[in-house]
Amino acid sequence: MNTAASGKTTGHAPAAMRVAVLGAGKMGGILLQAFLRSGLLTPEQIVATVAHEGRATALSQQYGVMVTTDNSAAVAGADVVLLGVKPQQMGDVVRGIAAGLKPGVLLISVAASVKTKAIEEAAGKDASVIRAMPNTPAALGAGITALCRGSHVTDEQMTLAQRIFATVGRTVIVDEKHMDAVTGLSGSGPAFLYIIIEALAEAGVNVGLPRDVATQLAAQTTYGAAKMVLETGSHPALLKDEVTTPAGCTVDGILELEEGGLRVTLIKAVKRATERARELGRE
Repeated sequence: MNTAASGKTTGHAPAAMRVAVLGAGKMGGILLQAFLRSGLLTPEQIVATVAHEGRATALSQQYGVMVTTDNSAAVAGADVVLLGVKPQQMGDVVRGIAAGLKPGVLLISVAASVKTKAIEEAAGKDASVIRAMPNTPAALGAGITALCRGSHVTDEQMTLAQRIFATVGRTVIVDEKHMDAVTGLSGSGPAFLYIIIEALAEAGVNVGLPRDVATQLAAQTTYGAAKMVLETGSHPALLKDEVTTPAGCTVDGILELEEGGLRVTLIKAVKRATERARELGRE
């Protein structure tokens, strides 16, 4: 698996570049806000779409961008089309805009389980398609997005996609065969970690801490441990050993975790989520 990480410095996109965000819902809305907040794009460079006129008016007033319910109008002249629609809608949406796509346009899909080949076939014209799997911490600029390329994507287009998703956190490049595993690990992973944070906080309450203090301690400890892994580059096992002193408190706690099967349970959770992502891709 090829990987590449990026920081959050994106700079400005070319002033002439136009981006259409089809489906400015949950993830599409997060990305739209990030483009503007980071300065990657100006409001004049973005057109977004939603399903209802009332929502279009509200979003337009909120962000100062053009928002419409007409996908075909939105993609006219666009250099990049971000496909934020639901997986079951993807084929119909892409076929509906195909005739209006300019030559050389880059299509970026954030729909889980929809393969690049399916989008290429719907769009025609040797379409350049990149599949992206961001996760919900992108809302705070702390996400991780996996990117994979379709058959006709250039290196320059991959670099552009990395710049786009660097506005919401880090990026990695993977082969498409790994995208279901990405969904199971980083896509579903935040939910697994919230359960762990909740359990740690409950444990803190159980040993006498006020609930708000226990929750803050659990969440910040999780955040700090993750940051140690990312910024030191050390293997998690090595960092664990640095905390675990002989005959100390931590080793007793680790023995309880191993006896309770936490490690195996997390591995099985990621495997099951990955299997479900594969199932969705076949439906």
